[in-house]
Amino acid sequence: MVLGTSSHVGKSTVVAALCRALANRGISVAPFKSQNMSLNSYVTADGCEIGIAQAMQAFAARLEPDADMNPILLKPKAEKVSQVILLGHPYKDVLITHYYQETDFLLSKALESARRLEERYGHLVVEGAGGAAEMNLYSRDIANIRLAQALRLPILIVADIERGGVFAQVYGTIKLLPPDIQPYVMGIIINKFRGDHTIFEDGVRIIEDITGIPVLGVLPYLSIPLPSEDSLSLGDKKIGNHPVRIGIIRLPHISNFTDFERLERFANVEYVKPGHSLSGFDCIIIPGTKNTVDDLKALMESGTANEIVRAHERLIPIIGICGGYQMLGQKIIDKGIESCEGEFPGLGLLNGITLFDRYEKKTVQVQRTANPVGPVLSRMGTIRGYEIHMGVTDTQGDNEAFTGEGAVSDDGMVFGTYLHGLFENDTAVGALMTFLYERKGLSFSFSAPDFSDAYDDLARSFEAHVNMEPILRLFSGEGPAMPE
Repeated sequence: MVLGTSSHVGKSTVVAALCRALANRGISVAPFKSQNMSLNSYVTADGCEIGIAQAMQAFAARLEPDADMNPILLKPKAEKVSQVILLGHPYKDVLITHYYQETDFLLSKALESARRLEERYGHLVVEGAGGAAEMNLYSRDIANIRLAQALRLPILIVADIERGGVFAQVYGTIKLLPPDIQPYVMGIIINKFRGDHTIFEDGVRIIEDITGIPVLGVLPYLSIPLPSEDSLSLGDKKIGNHPVRIGIIRLPHISNFTDFERLERFANVEYVKPGHSLSGFDCIIIPGTKNTVDDLKALMESGTANEIVRAHERLIPIIGICGGYQMLGQKIIDKGIESCEGEFPGLGLLNGITLFDRYEKKTVQVQRTANPVGPVLSRMGTIRGYEIHMGVTDTQGDNEAFTGEGAVSDDGMVFGTYLHGLFENDTAVGALMTFLYERKGLSFSFSAPDFSDAYDDLARSFEAHVNMEPILRLFSGEGPAMPE
């Protein structure tokens, strides 16, 4: 079980590294996170929705993602309200205070998932959530403490040295764990170290002296292209030095911004908050959102909606993904499902009308062919992706952007689609970037990055800096005896 001293210390990456390192040794292992809170999600082959980090970890373990790997997914949609995805499907929208009333039920469901994974794959690598030592949550912490008490697995503690205060992070976390859990901590990993790790040798000795627990490794800050787990990662993004600028509207409830991470290799991708200027961008993308109506209001009230329309008048391509697609239409009619009941005018760049009238979500993997309308879609060909959305859009006579789905303006400069993962397709990336480069009188040479090797690169880096011997002993049954 991999627990952290706080959020964003690298637990997801450590779990993925362990999954690939173990899989490379022929050890069957499955990732598991009982409860995740993220608006970056993934649709499994059987139409279930899970956190994208667990899908990434499944790929690292060379497995197909499965709803049991993330049985509870919380998707914040309003102040103090989250949608609960249970075993891959919408369960209910709940106030956080009401959510805690279901702790025992949800923990039982999570444990059922863990046991099914154990039966199928033999071993688990479990990821906790946030910081492990949130003492006020211990009685209802089904992602860390109560799960650890039920599973009784050896624990690795991961700390982020880049944040500073690593000694207090590690010592405080371990000493504040419940007394029955502290004995399960078998190792510490210091993450995100920049520079020569040998200068931290005294630090390692001090941590081991004050905790009595071995530091198994000091991991460098890695820049391996893996999907971001949640919105905290947006603060880590650096703007490159490319001739093309793409503006992604940073909606208040932005979701699945991982859709655009491959574009960062070829363009300066910038996340622009409503109210900030869109001048100078070569392309504007409105991404997915967990609350289309409220985020549409934010665009209208901030003046960003007018800026998007003016950009279209300058023949800047405008692309809407999922909720962004819904916003591009003439209006959204909400029967009290998405936000509040009413009719809300859209940006009017497409003719579609979207209706929210039932608490049902479409979650499906798809393969579609782009309609050859305009300079971008005409180069895309057939692509793969997945849909995760509520609401139904009537295109009102617009051309389809893809076979059976989406909409595109007559000139092809505005298009919307429900397809998440569109720009994970090499042909889609190449189509957009070729057009944007050509507009600047430049040629675009597309070299598709080999993301299949990213997990092996991650595992190699991990093993180069972490003592794997005590970890491997656990999976061979020769590890230290854990307390009863």
